[in-house]
Amino acid sequence: MEDGDGAGRWDGLCSRDANLREVALEGLQQLVLSLTEKAGPTNGRPPPPSLGPAGDLDHNLVRLLRLSRRCPFSDVRDKCGAILQAVQEMGVRIPRALGQGPSEFIPEKEILQLGREDAETRIVFIEAFATLGRLDNITLLMGFHPRYLDSFLKTQHYLMQMDGPLPYHYRHYIAIMAAAQHQCSYLVNLHVNDFLQVGGDPKWLAGLDSAPRKLQTLSEMNKILAHRPWLITKDHIEKLLKAEEHGWSLAELVHVVVLLTHYHSLASFTYGCGINPEIHCDGGHTFRLPSVGSCYVCDFNGNNAIDDLLNGQGGSGSTETVCEVEALMEKMKLLQECRDEEEASQEEMATRFEREKAESLYVATTEGEESVDTRDVSRHFEDPSYGYKEFPRQDEQTVPTFRAQDYTWEDHGYSLVNRLYPDVGQLLDEKFQIVYNLTYNTMAMHKDVDTSMLRRAIWNYIHCMFGIRYDDYDYGEINQLLDWNFKAYIKTVVCSPVKTTNQMYDGFWRRFKHSEKIHVNLLLMEARMQAELLYALTAITRYLT
Repeated sequence: MEDGDGAGRWDGLCSRDANLREVALEGLQQLVLSLTEKAGPTNGRPPPPSLGPAGDLDHNLVRLLRLSRRCPFSDVRDKCGAILQAVQEMGVRIPRALGQGPSEFIPEKEILQLGREDAETRIVFIEAFATLGRLDNITLLMGFHPRYLDSFLKTQHYLMQMDGPLPYHYRHYIAIMAAAQHQCSYLVNLHVNDFLQVGGDPKWLAGLDSAPRKLQTLSEMNKILAHRPWLITKDHIEKLLKAEEHGWSLAELVHVVVLLTHYHSLASFTYGCGINPEIHCDGGHTFRLPSVGSCYVCDFNGNNAIDDLLNGQGGSGSTETVCEVEALMEKMKLLQECRDEEEASQEEMATRFEREKAESLYVATTEGEESVDTRDVSRHFEDPSYGYKEFPRQDEQTVPTFRAQDYTWEDHGYSLVNRLYPDVGQLLDEKFQIVYNLTYNTMAMHKDVDTSMLRRAIWNYIHCMFGIRYDDYDYGEINQLLDWNFKAYIKTVVCSPVKTTNQMYDGFWRRFKHSEKIHVNLLLMEARMQAELLYALTAITRYLT
């Protein structure tokens, strides 16, 4: 948080009015150059500790760096870069960005470049920047699919910033709890900053034990929804609603459930796309000079001199990978022909579901290349040993298969959410529909392709892993359309996202565009969120009846 007119200057940069932005930029330049003169030249030394004017300077320089790289307005990008250059010429060390763009998995030059996006995407980026005061890495990657991004941002804005049952600082703390459950430090860091900006008590950030008892009561629901949502029962709901002075209202609980499922699934997207830390967060920048021998060179517009060395993806592939695409298209054609010729019996369909569910047990999630340090986020949730466990097989089933027609999102979940948290059901439904039906009728280099069969196979495979069965779907199609590498990637991103690796991302659909792989991750995220919601809302409905 900045004090007084400092905050006003930063806020002015979000204005759609170029004149207001110009005034704000001039004020920031005066402020930063004044702080630079007080700090004096560092002469190559690391900056002093973040206390007093020097600390303010460091903070302001990092914000300028972020804006020089992540702002939809070219005047702001250029001016922030010029201010940083001026500070450097005064002998003060300036920060530099770490990492190569928004994603560890995708070369920066293959991600939408600000200033070169199409008109539709630009409008969405400007709206996001005006609303949040930032363009985060998630938004930049989702920008490949602007119609979906617009729906996603409207939903998230409503959940976090509009009137609703929960106070604003509670919303961000619940987001922290949900992200921490998947060890997602990227989302935790974002919402720690947001929590403090809306007046949250810094003491709560010491750990869940330091938060109000009412928030602590969410710990069990958080971990079950994140890892084994089929275990949620009406007893969990009753316990939260009747916790005496720490109890939640029904409307509050629906808001909680939507937030938890939103951020669990967003953690999957974050890991599935290899999202890098934000420039202004820990791990996103440094004041240290590049190590000797490093070829990292970056101008203030975000152009990296080593991009060409990193451009290993998206180039010309082998004959084998080209055949992979055409073989998949041929399978889709044959399956459609078989559908037209004969329809399997209900008994056979049920058998194929159980077979696919059983086979998914043998699709192992891949261990990460390095162990993940969870010390910074584990304090925000309880029982780190609690993780994903496969839905029970039919022969040892303690939990019945969730038959989708008995409780559907469209007929049951939507109306319950909308009744208790008005308009959210509509926003969620629009988001689910957009991503499920999203298509550009392309597959890699091929055009005019009907991809609906493939999209449904991905969605239903995820729900199958969560024990949800659609009576009208032939689960035999999944094995035909999703190969082992792809299944392993899906299962890891959805069930154990922290274990997702660059090698896994590279290992499936090798000839497909990065925009298509991001589309896959949007499907994984939304299918997972809907699965969690179905179990939680079913439990609430059973409590009410």
